[in-house]
Formats: sequence, structure tokens, C-alpha cells
Amino acid sequence: MTAKPSVKPKNPCFSSGPCAKRPGWSLEALKTAFTGRSHRAAGGKEKLKKVIEKHRALLGIPADYKIGIVPASDTGAVEMALWSLLGARGVDALAWEAFSNDWLTDITKQLKIPDARTLKVGYGSLPDLSKVNFKNDVVFAWNGTTSGVCVPDGKWIADNREGLTICDATSAVFAYDLPWEKLDVTTWSWQKVLGGEAAHGMIVLSPRAVERLETYVPAWPLPKIFRMTKGGKLNAEIFEGATINTPSMIAVEDCLDALLWVESIGGLMETIRRSRENFAAVEMWVAKTDWIDFLAIDVAARSVTSICLKIADPWFAAQPETAQQDVIKAMTKTLDREGAAYDIAGYRDAPAGLRIWGGATVERFDIEALLPWLDWAYAETKAAAARKAA
Repeated sequence: MTAKPSVKPKNPCFSSGPCAKRPGWSLEALKTAFTGRSHRAAGGKEKLKKVIEKHRALLGIPADYKIGIVPASDTGAVEMALWSLLGARGVDALAWEAFSNDWLTDITKQLKIPDARTLKVGYGSLPDLSKVNFKNDVVFAWNGTTSGVCVPDGKWIADNREGLTICDATSAVFAYDLPWEKLDVTTWSWQKVLGGEAAHGMIVLSPRAVERLETYVPAWPLPKIFRMTKGGKLNAEIFEGATINTPSMIAVEDCLDALLWVESIGGLMETIRRSRENFAAVEMWVAKTDWIDFLAIDVAARSVTSICLKIADPWFAAQPETAQQDVIKAMTKTLDREGAAYDIAGYRDAPAGLRIWGGATVERFDIEALLPWLDWAYAETKAAAARKAA
């Protein structure tokens, strides 16, 4: 019988979005928020522009790339890119988990791009990157949040590409050193590695993406919140803090607080290190634990942020799919009740399993404290299922 652990994580928040707040965070961090005023007033625009400038400095985004704050989180930013830029040439759509499949649906069923190629595989795998045709626009996620599968690096992206690369990087920004010269459109949200609040997205455009916007008009109508041009030219105000619609200035203040924290601990290299250390703790536990394994098959493609795990116990594999989901529900409910871990069930469309956020706002000692609780909760759940079946 597995003994019940005596030590709990100090912060049991392991959700993959919105993710844990930065260490030491409290509502006090929001006391200087520009509330009750127009976001278009000088003070509001200054805050919004500061978010853009801090991102550029901390992430090393090239000076000639445009950075904007846009509506509807990362989803809104990706949709803005797809609906504004696609249709000028063929598209290669890479899909291997829930959100990349959503973008595939946009491309093939909503926009109905006639020359769309689908490179799709199931949860746990990565499409064959050598088969990507860079004469086309290429749409892909850097890190599959719902599968824990990420691209290993940017070496597979052609330097002499003819199309644009459109990258959903929401679970990757601040956890990986992205090769900006390989990315024409990059999107993310504040609620992932920064641990910020939801509903706001970021979009970064290379000069090649800007050229596309200014020389190509899609055949379909664009809603206001997707429009990045005015009079055939890039609407520069969007990329200077004048957002398309009204942002939450409390969320903006929270984002600034997170960015200042990143700056204070040493910047991007430190957030990358923290994420890798968290993953390493899980990796060592998986290596010595026979009932659990990574969902990602290829070691080089395992995400260090959205760490997705599958149950490797033959007893679990023999259960019907509904029973497997029941095991996960029972296990995570037990952990929640004990205050040991919140929100670690796998994504609803993914195979039954667990998902632990390992981004930079999570402390390694909390990950290490969590792991014995997983052993205990699984043993308890399995024993309860056996008693019920007897």
C-alpha cells in the first residue's frame, strides 16, 4: 500500500491555463492599475506600450518586427492571422492535438483554402517535418498544449521559404528561445508561462508578414477585431498600444507585473531554465515509476511546459475508455480535495491521462512535492476500483 504523503506543494496550482501566478504574487501587485479611465488616455497607452516594449526586450524580438496586443487570447491572435493572411498561396497545416486541429478546421472547412495540405497525426506524435512544403504558408503550433508534444527546434524551417510561417507559440514563449528569423507570425497569451490573466493575445509580425498584409486582400470579409490594415497599409497604432477593442487594464497591470518579475530573475534564460528544471523533476520520476509514462513518444518532442502523461499500467489499459476517464476524474478529485493538486486532468479531447504545467511560475519544489501524491492517489483510485468490481 502506498503511504499517504505528509508534505504538500506550497502552491498546488498546476493548471495549463490560466497557469500559476508568479511566486510571491498577491492582489497588491495590481494596486497601480490604470482603472476607471480610458485605455486611450495617455496613461493607458503608456501601460500598453510598455507591455509591448518589455516583451520585445525580454524575448529578443527583432526591431523590425511588429508586436501587437489583440483580443481573445491566443485563439484570437491565431484566428486574426489565419483570416487576414491566408489564401494568397497554398497552405501546409500541421495538426497533432486539439488546438492545431482547430486551426486545421479553420483552414479547410471555414476558409476552405483550395490548396491546403494536411499533415496530421494523433496525440503523442509529431508530423514528419521533412515533408513540409515551404513554397506554401505553414501553420503550426510550437508546443501542443493538449498533447505535450512540441517541435524540437527551428532547424526544419527553411531559410529560403516562399510562404509565411504562422506559429501558435502560446505554451512556448518564455520557455523556449524561439528563432524569430524563422517565424513570420507568432502568437501567444499572457496566461501561460507568464501566469497572467486571460482574454488578451499577442501577435508578432515579421516584415514579410507585413508585406503580405499590405499587398493581399482576402476574398472573405474580415470582422473589425481581425483587421490589421487601414487604407491598404498596416495600422501602426495597433502595434504601439492602441488596441482594436477595450482591454482590461487590470489584466494589463498583471502582465506588467509578470514581465517585471521575469526581468528581476534574469530574463528569458532563467525562465527557460526554470521550465527545464521542472520538466527534469517529472522526467526523473517517470523513469522510476512503472504506472506512468509520457504521452509524447519522441524524447526530443516532449514539452517542458504542458507535461502530458499517460497511465502505463496494463490494468488501466484493459479498462473501457469511459472507465479510464472515471479513474482520472476520481484521481484528480482526490488530489483537489486534499489540496495537493488542482486542475491536472488531461485535456478533454486528449487520451485519458494527466497534465502538469511546468512553466517558469511553478517552483521545482512544488513539482517534487506533487509527485508522491500522484503515486498515492493512483494507488487509492485503483484499489477503490478493484473493491467496486469485486
